[in-house]
Amino acid sequence: MTETGPSAAGPTAAPEVSELFDASIWRSVEGYTALTDITYHHDVAGRVARIAFNRPEVRNAFRPHTVDELYAVLDDARQNARIGVVLLTGNGPSAKDGGWAFCSGGDQRIRGRDGYQYAEGEQRPIGATGRLHILEVQRLIRFMPKVVIAVIPGWAAGGGHSLHVVCDLSIASEEHGRFKQTDADVGSFDGGYGSAYFARQVGQKFAREVFFLAREYDAQRALETGAINAAVPHADLERVSYEWAGEILTKSPTAIRMLKFAFNAVDDGMVGQQVFAGEATRLAYGTDEAVEGRDAFLEKRAPDWSPYPWQY
Repeated sequence: MTETGPSAAGPTAAPEVSELFDASIWRSVEGYTALTDITYHHDVAGRVARIAFNRPEVRNAFRPHTVDELYAVLDDARQNARIGVVLLTGNGPSAKDGGWAFCSGGDQRIRGRDGYQYAEGEQRPIGATGRLHILEVQRLIRFMPKVVIAVIPGWAAGGGHSLHVVCDLSIASEEHGRFKQTDADVGSFDGGYGSAYFARQVGQKFAREVFFLAREYDAQRALETGAINAAVPHADLERVSYEWAGEILTKSPTAIRMLKFAFNAVDDGMVGQQVFAGEATRLAYGTDEAVEGRDAFLEKRAPDWSPYPWQY
């Protein structure tokens, strides 16, 4: 939902970039310069992606067009073999009141009986309407074989709260980080990752408090409960997040990929098992043993397994 929240003093940011944006680090991505609701950049080394909600005047609330753009750039980052980490954040501050937001969820002004509505005159196939597009984004983040870090400069409310929950890591502004699960206030509910997975992170009691009472809590409380990984000074937020990304990039890409899917498998049931097992199978294809099995089949002979012991 569109969450106003308390104002925070701060100068007006340029409409296409955040006050925290460091232009010396980031460059535009070819083919994605005409986005309206999202900004998309890669760092100069081409290893880290920065994706940001760009509707600070409504606390970075999303509409269907926002989510379509968000999905497109996330999927582009997923398919880029050089990108290892995605920083997901919100541009700001608001030109109206100086307030900051990561994302305040779905824009309630355009919520209809079957989901959020496209703008008048924005043509979409009938099959593209009547669905909660943001859940597709959640799944994309969850199953992306790369690390996604929520960089939270202000409000994470409603669907924005759920979005940070599904990210692999979360870093928030000490001064402006604010969290609130507004679902029950507006007749909505996230019955998947936003609630059940959140309870895995912080425990059942606090998760139910957050949803049932819909009270706001700050970055310090989020840190104490395990809802986020770090709370840092606002001015340092994007710098610290970029440093975390750089540290992750010093690790083995395959190990990070398998670790993410291993963590996911516990909560994702058969789907999580399939994703993890699929990656394990792909790794097995690279072994001499698997090559022997393939070659024996193609050569129409019995495979020779003798060089490969039953290890213990």
